[in-house]
Parts: sequence; C-alpha cells; structure tokens
Amino acid sequence: MSWGTELWDQFDNLEKHTQWGIDFVEKYTKFVKERTEIELNYARQIRNLSKKYQPKKKEEDENKYTWCRAFHSTLNELNDYAGQHEVIAENMTSQIITELTRYAQELKTERKSHFHDGRKAQQQIEASWKQLESCKRKFERDCKEADRAQQYFEKLDADINVTKADVEKARQQAQMRHQMASDSKNEYSSYLQKFNQEQNEHYYTIIPNTFQKIQAMEEKRIERMGESLKTFAEVDRQILPIIGKCLDGITQAAESIEPKNDSSQVIESYKSGFEPPGDVEFEDYGQAMKRTVSETSLTNSRSDNKADRSSKGKSKTLWPFNKKSKGSNPEDFSHLPPEQRRKKLQAKIDDFNKDIQKEMDQRDALTKMKEVYIKNPQMGDPNSVDPRLAEIAQNIEKLQVEAQKFEGWLAEVEGRMPVKSDPPRRTSVLYETQNSTPPTTNNNNCAQDRESPDGSYTEEPSSEVQSKVQPETAESGDEFDDADEEMLPTIGTCKALYPFDGVNEGTISVTEGELLYVIEEDKGDGWTRVRRNEEEEGYVPTSYVEVFLDSNAKDVFSWRRVFLSEDS
Repeated sequence: MSWGTELWDQFDNLEKHTQWGIDFVEKYTKFVKERTEIELNYARQIRNLSKKYQPKKKEEDENKYTWCRAFHSTLNELNDYAGQHEVIAENMTSQIITELTRYAQELKTERKSHFHDGRKAQQQIEASWKQLESCKRKFERDCKEADRAQQYFEKLDADINVTKADVEKARQQAQMRHQMASDSKNEYSSYLQKFNQEQNEHYYTIIPNTFQKIQAMEEKRIERMGESLKTFAEVDRQILPIIGKCLDGITQAAESIEPKNDSSQVIESYKSGFEPPGDVEFEDYGQAMKRTVSETSLTNSRSDNKADRSSKGKSKTLWPFNKKSKGSNPEDFSHLPPEQRRKKLQAKIDDFNKDIQKEMDQRDALTKMKEVYIKNPQMGDPNSVDPRLAEIAQNIEKLQVEAQKFEGWLAEVEGRMPVKSDPPRRTSVLYETQNSTPPTTNNNNCAQDRESPDGSYTEEPSSEVQSKVQPETAESGDEFDDADEEMLPTIGTCKALYPFDGVNEGTISVTEGELLYVIEEDKGDGWTRVRRNEEEEGYVPTSYVEVFLDSNAKDVFSWRRVFLSEDS
C-alpha cells in the first residue's frame, strides 16, 4: 500500500500524523531517561546500604566468625549488584537516549524537507489553477462582448435611418470582438491543456513521490522504535548473568557458615586461662577458734576486714561478672584475662615480625641496588641509597625493641598462667587462719588478676590469696570463689528508680519501677548486686535503685559495721 496513491488528498492529516510520531519518539526517550534515573537512585541506595552496614574498625573481630564473614560477603556482592544497575543506566543512556535524541533531530529535519516539497508542489498547482480560471473568465468575457457587438451591428444594419458610415463602424467593431474572443479561446484552450498536464504530473508523480518518502521516513521511525524497545530489554538481559553471579556469591557465602567452627571460635575469643576452683576442704570446728565469716557472707574476720578495706573499690574477685574498662586499655593488655592477654600479645608480636620482615626485604633490595650501582656507576650513584638504608635500619631497631618489649610481657603471662594438674583445693579463710602462720606479702606468690566492678584491672594480691597454702590454689581456686559458690540468698528487695541499660559485662538491665531481689549490698564501690530470677543476676548502680533490706539482714550489717569500726 502506497501513501502516494491511497492518501493523495490527505496532506494535512499526514503532516499531523508524522508530527505525532516524532512526539512519540521524544516521549519514549523521556521515559527511558526517567528509568535510568530510577536505576541510578536504586544503585545509590543499595551502595549506601552496603556501606552503612560495613564493619567498622572497632568491629574487626567480627571476621573471626563465619556468619559475620558471610554477611560481609553479602554486602560486597550487594555492592557489585548495585554496580550492575549503574551499568543498566549507562547503557540505556548511550544506546537509547543519546541515539534517539540524535535521531529525533534528524527526523524533524527530514520531515520538514519532505513537507516543504509537498507544500511547494501544492502551491504550484494552485497557482496554475488560478491562471486557468483567469483565462477561462477572459474567454467568457470576450465572447459576451463579441455577441453584444454583433447584435449592435445587426441592429444598425437594419435601421434605415442610420448612416452607412455608422453601420460600417459597427461591423468592424463586431469583427474585432469576434477576433478577441477567438484569441481568448485559443489561449484558454492552450492553458487548459497545460494545466491538465501539470495536474496529472502533480497527483500522479510529484505528490506520490513526496508521500512515498514520507511513508519511508515513518516506517523507518517505527522500525527504530522497535529496535529501541528491543535494546531496552537487551540491556537488562546482558547484566543478568553477572547479577546471577552476585546472587550465587551470596548463596555460597551462606553455605560457608560453619556453626561448629564459630562455637569453637567463641572459646578461643573468651577463654580466660583460669582453672575452675577445686573442692572445699573440711573445716574442723572442734578446735578452738574465733568465729569468722567469709566475705561472701554478711560478716568477716578482723584480718579479712582490714584487707577488704585496703582493697575496697580497687579489686573484686568475681571474674564471671567483671565489667570492661571504661578508660583507654593499657598497652600490655593487662586488663584482659591471662589467656586473652596471651593471644593479644602474640598477635602484636606477629605484627611486629611482619613489619620487621618487610623492612628487611626493602633493605635487601636496596643493598642489591647499591651493589649494581657500584658495579655500573652510569646507572646511579651508590651513595644515594645510603640515607634510605639508614632509615630502614632505624625502623628495624625500633620494631625489634617493641617486639622484645611485648615478648617480655608474653613470657611473664606464660610464666604465670596455671598449669593443669591436680584440681586445686578450695580452703576457707577460717581453716587457714587457724592452721597456718600469719601471711606475709610476697611478690612471688603468683598474684591473680582481678577486676573491680568499675572495670579497673589490678594484680594486687588480697589477704585471701596470701593466706593460701598451695600456690595453685592462690592462682585459680580463689579467683572463682565467689562466682562458683551456690546461689546467694536474698537479703532484701529493691525498686529501680531509673532505667539502666546494663550493656557492660556483669551488669543487668532494669526498667524504671521494676522490683528485684538484693543478694549483695553496696560495698563502697557504687554497685549493688541484684537478681531478677534464677538465671538473671548482675550489678546495677546503687544510685539507680531504692534498697529495702530484710530486718535480719539489717541487723547483721549493723553488727558488721560496729565490728569493723571497733577493729579499726
């Protein structure tokens, strides 16, 4: 079907239709542009999400666990996934938006040219038609004038009163009008033939050719639209394999999770290195002795009270309920339990050794370079390497000094860590006071590490450690004396005045108005030990709770305060 033959009289409608086609191309280009903006925004949001949940430096320990590494791998794959959506936006911009924008401009220019030619041909045929009408009207007018002149001549010729001269004049005028009418007829006939030829050429040659070009332009536009739609789908299809690899990577990361390995890593991360306390020895009450009560009871002996007052607020032998230091950690990691301290020191030594090896490799490379310069002076000055060699030597010396310092701390920790042998015995202060000589301070007693409720770490030996008979008991048995004893009895209740998060180890979270059991009163360090149920207990700030001690507990504490004041 040809537009030139079928739509020869639809010039205006074709002009509107082709303009609508160009508008549609621009509309589709705008649609693709908005799609690319969505892809870029989505990719940006995915990247921000991945960046937001990337581990911080303080969370580097998460890499120990397979489930954390799997999540980090997921974040990395998600970042690559976002990159593929950026590729979609980039390809759509270059392959569709840019091309269609350029093509729309070319289409406008081509359409303007075709319709200009069609409009010019239309104007020419209209001008020919007007000329034909003019010739036709002139022929008609001349014929009418010739008829009137002939009638006037005949009238004068029949009138006997008219002179012969007037008759002759009228005859000549009639002949002239007839000649003019004949000339107009010939002119009209000639132009009519010319117009018919032009009209035939216009409707069967010029207009069909012009419309055929417009039809080809329109069909090309439609074909280009189809190609763009196909490209729209192919751009998405091209990145599907890579997105599939990203999803496969997430699946592989999930399958790499090893629960057994992670649970073993928990042991490696938190193992303290202490040995559990041994059996409690028999206390012979048949011998004469002075009644004393251990620290975990509500009274204490005079000697223990003195030691307790001297170390009060500084240390606490409760490893299972310790709290992390709120200040900066010491360089020698002395705030950590022995096993964890040993691992940290060993890791630090390994880092120093790696740095030393790196510096030594650089030194060897520069030494070889200097030897080459010495053999081939034209390649460089050997003395130019000396400053760098001296700098590397200083760096190696500094690193070796640091490594030796940490190795010394490591040797100290390994020398003090308990050796697993027979289970240590748990002996009470009462029995030891009665059956042993008065304790003296000795720096070689393998003082155990202690941590107070405020997080400070100390190696100060207490009176309990000094009164032990066996070193191994002092090393590990008494360390867990408070932690491994039977569940402490309640000495009262308390009501939380304020909410407390309890984020530190050994603390417990409470809500405002919550009622709890008191199992250990504040000993001057600002913390009260409370219990919610058989499985939940810990420390809360004394200022956050209102304590209601039982009457018996009040009497015992009152007696203890009097006892301590007399002793002091």
